[in-house]
Amino acid sequence: MSRMNPTPAFRGQFAEGRLMAVLVAPIVSEKATMVGEKSNAVTFKVLQDATKPEIKAAVELMFKVEVQGVSVLNTKGKAKRFGKSMGRRDNIRKAYVTLKAGQELNLVGEGA
Repeated sequence: MSRMNPTPAFRGQFAEGRLMAVLVAPIVSEKATMVGEKSNAVTFKVLQDATKPEIKAAVELMFKVEVQGVSVLNTKGKAKRFGKSMGRRDNIRKAYVTLKAGQELNLVGEGA
């Protein structure tokens, strides 16, 4: 760790409990499926304060795959009406995790 880059360099420096909490849920949508087929990437909903190195370490730990890169996107929550009052949906942080060539991550179970 340096002053310029305060994030830990490898998975051993992250707490395992934190890594298990970083990935909230996989995102399964048309766009996520197209991105996955096109660039061997998987899309996850992650914690708001999750960093790219944490996300990479979490995916490698939980799914036993090698990660090539992580792109992160913050989506602002929409203003929605709940009866008479206005409310707001939660902000979402998405992570597009690109896997190395030859790696595969199947989130959909092979069932009947």
